[in-house]
Amino acid sequence: MSQKCIRAYVTGHVQGVGFRYQTAHEAIKLSLTGYAKNLPDGRVEVLACGRNESVDALMAWLDKGPPTAGVDQVDKEDVEWRAVDGFAIL
Repeated sequence: MSQKCIRAYVTGHVQGVGFRYQTAHEAIKLSLTGYAKNLPDGRVEVLACGRNESVDALMAWLDKGPPTAGVDQVDKEDVEWRAVDGFAIL
């Protein structure tokens, strides 16, 4: 079972619409660890670590986000694997 971590930066109408909470809900369903965090520039940063298929599924979900959000762009980068406890909303 192969694992990875990806950091994503989500741009659009993604703050004040429950984006971090919905992201955490999706990540927990997929057994991922990491976090979702609002950034001062209006983006949301998401770190997702876990099985390749699960991380890919969350990244696909981020492209549209929850119905309350308006996702314009998602920039993704692979980051070094790290063990993270749970999925946090920061």
